[in-house]
Amino acid sequence: MNIAIALLQRASKGKTVLALFVLTNLIYGVILGYSIPLVLSFSPDSILFDMSPAGYSYEQAVDLLQSLRAEGRNAYLSVQIPLDFVYPGMFAVSYTLLFTWILKQYLPLGSTLFALSFIPLLAGAFDYLENLGIILMLNEYPDVSEIVVSISSGFTIAKSGFTTIFFVLLIIALAVLIVRKVRKNSAVS
Repeated sequence: MNIAIALLQRASKGKTVLALFVLTNLIYGVILGYSIPLVLSFSPDSILFDMSPAGYSYEQAVDLLQSLRAEGRNAYLSVQIPLDFVYPGMFAVSYTLLFTWILKQYLPLGSTLFALSFIPLLAGAFDYLENLGIILMLNEYPDVSEIVVSISSGFTIAKSGFTTIFFVLLIIALAVLIVRKVRKNSAVS
């Protein structure tokens, strides 16, 4: 673990972090602004699996798959899922490095708090597992397995949970960084 943290600390340089952050959020913007609206255009009153942080029941999954019709399921598979196979990796790498970079600004390099930098990797891993479950559901329809829905829903909940935990920690880390910078600037004045 110490070797992995040391690698993250070396890799988390300002320009690298900024470039990855911008690229990751551009991809996310395309997902939010294009692929999700495209899929939802086939079933405007629905909520996609990806956007259900509390998970979904078997009935909700079947209702969504049915309401999307063949065209919507195809758009989900051919547009949303490919983009959502790029995004989790980008999220995991860019936010892991961002969090590491922020912590480097005020923590000693040997601090165990750097282990928290791995949370985006967990979120990304569960996002990939969620995507695999969604692919199975889309391809199995109309014979969708309750087990596949249940496991996929669990992956969605785990992804959402780790993502939420990460953003709370990110806000705390940023707040600590800002407070320390303000105090340092006040002490200099």
